[in-house]
Amino acid sequence: MEPTSSSIGQEHDLQNGIGSKKKTDVTDIDSIERIFESKKVPPWQSQLTLRAFVVSFILGILFTFIVMKLNLTTGIIPSLNVSAGLLGFFFVKTWTKFLDRSGLLTQPFTRQENTVIQTCVVASSGIAFSGGFGSYLFGMSERIAKQSTEANSAQNIKNPSIGWMIAFLFIVSFLGLLSVVPLRKIMIIDFKLIYPSGTATAHLINSFHTPQGAKLAKKQVRTLGRFFSFSFLWGFFQWFFTGGDDCGFASFPSLGLEAYKNKFYFDFSATYVGVGMICPYLINVSLLVGAILSWGIMWPLINEKKGDWYPADLPSNSLHGLQDVTKSEPITGNSSPDLPSLSYDDQKRTRVFLKDQIPTWIAIIGYLIIAIASVVALPHIFHQLKWYYIAAIYVFAPALAFCNAYGCGLTDWSLASTYGKLAIFVIGAWAGGSNGGVLAGLAACGVMMNIVSTASDLSQDFKTGYMTLASPRSMFVSQVIGTAMGCIISPCVFWLFYKAFDDLGIPGSEYPAPYALIYRNMAILGTQGFSTLPHKCLTLCYAFFALAIVVNGVRDLAGKNIARFIPIPMAMAIPFYIGGYFAIDMCVGSLILFVWSKVNKAKAAAFGPAVASGLICGDGIWTLPSSVLALAGVNPPICMKFLSRSTNIRVDKFLG
Repeated sequence: MEPTSSSIGQEHDLQNGIGSKKKTDVTDIDSIERIFESKKVPPWQSQLTLRAFVVSFILGILFTFIVMKLNLTTGIIPSLNVSAGLLGFFFVKTWTKFLDRSGLLTQPFTRQENTVIQTCVVASSGIAFSGGFGSYLFGMSERIAKQSTEANSAQNIKNPSIGWMIAFLFIVSFLGLLSVVPLRKIMIIDFKLIYPSGTATAHLINSFHTPQGAKLAKKQVRTLGRFFSFSFLWGFFQWFFTGGDDCGFASFPSLGLEAYKNKFYFDFSATYVGVGMICPYLINVSLLVGAILSWGIMWPLINEKKGDWYPADLPSNSLHGLQDVTKSEPITGNSSPDLPSLSYDDQKRTRVFLKDQIPTWIAIIGYLIIAIASVVALPHIFHQLKWYYIAAIYVFAPALAFCNAYGCGLTDWSLASTYGKLAIFVIGAWAGGSNGGVLAGLAACGVMMNIVSTASDLSQDFKTGYMTLASPRSMFVSQVIGTAMGCIISPCVFWLFYKAFDDLGIPGSEYPAPYALIYRNMAILGTQGFSTLPHKCLTLCYAFFALAIVVNGVRDLAGKNIARFIPIPMAMAIPFYIGGYFAIDMCVGSLILFVWSKVNKAKAAAFGPAVASGLICGDGIWTLPSSVLALAGVNPPICMKFLSRSTNIRVDKFLG
């Protein structure tokens, strides 16, 4: 958790021999919001400027091309929040400087407007991921169906068309926003969830707009800049060694080759080292416990049941056994404190966050209206998707959206694709293979994935807005406008790729869209029902479901002194799906902060968030030039791989 400004100031003064009677003055120096006190917070309507949305539209197109390219190649999408905040600042600052010199500037550029741009851009480009153009939506096409040996009938195929794609996205992309609006206070104020990317983006935006004159703030900004530069250059250096699959420092078997096979290694990710420095120790320890329990104990034991719990002769990528083809895409509660016990920054941020309320009744009525419209309209786009399937999804979707937003707040991982896959299996099994269940499952995946993805995105942006004093109303309106932009931009960009590349989606081509076939195969498997799952699969599911409830109950009943030593089940669950490597990264971040605190507690408290934000932001910004290089066809020149000694001898003999 980010240290409060008052505690930082007190420790800083004690270190410099200043008495406690000066605490108020110190808070004035160290508090971010006191630094901005001379700048009036504009009303929420003034934060939504025409120039902000013009810049957002341009950046939205740029980022959509980047996300679409990644969708159709690797299928793994990094967070673009930081890049959006930086480029938004650069464009509008350049614009306002020009107008200021011309004497035409009527409204100064504020950090709230910067936050609006970042929110709009991320909402727009996010549709390129949640829209399923590299997964479920493209998996419906005849081109992907031909690569599978079953379920190739006409009722299980729907080829892309720009008309129905835009209509589908407009129908399903706004429900997630409405589902999370009533929970924003719980997420941000009551639970004080971290949302590491949102927090880092807010630190960056605040540093861009910090007025001159605050001594500690200047040092914090310089520290952020230094580690930003280091992280960016480190990403650039690593790129040279990634010229192939499983190449580079991200595949470094730092704990040994056997541990690497079980996803235990340090992958040199500056982003997740920084995230680990921001997240509480308990979150990082919970992740590590989950990684050890899953990849250290459970999966190796289940692998020994090959031939008993699942067939022994299955290929490694089969969905009927112990497989690793469904990688995730780019993821503790306290009671609400009284305002007087908060730091000055938190008091002010809480007042602003709660001032411009979005009435809960508007969110509920809006959700019901859109849900009813979807129940009527979606069966006209996918006649295999019956109205009662859609109604069932909308009943459970708000709870799952909350779970995804909560998990993202803890660890920065959005597991939207996981919830989408759940819908594939449930609706596919309900519909059955003879009734177009494959297409019904894929369409249901789209409905669910859009809801839970946009919910976590908006929660992340609410956190950024909370820390930059941007109004929740302007955040919500910006997200709605950005989502509407994305519902048009993303299908158009995909249509360009689809028409320009005849081999789009074909293995071995420039754009193989690997996840499209995986999603289709999952939908085929889903139509066969739960009986096709490996033996003991549902038993393990029920057991861990019950265990999670028991552990959470014990945490709630135990006192704070005991609860802080009990792992959090939701954080433990994420490594089960992703692997242990990012948990190790985050624990390294925790270790750095812990050692730093032991050496110099005051400096660690004052500069820890700046160092963490710099690491996250620099690595995040490197995503942009690396994606541009990929779009231009510039590939890394070196593949750095690691082999065992025996394998290396065989390779030498083969090449010799």
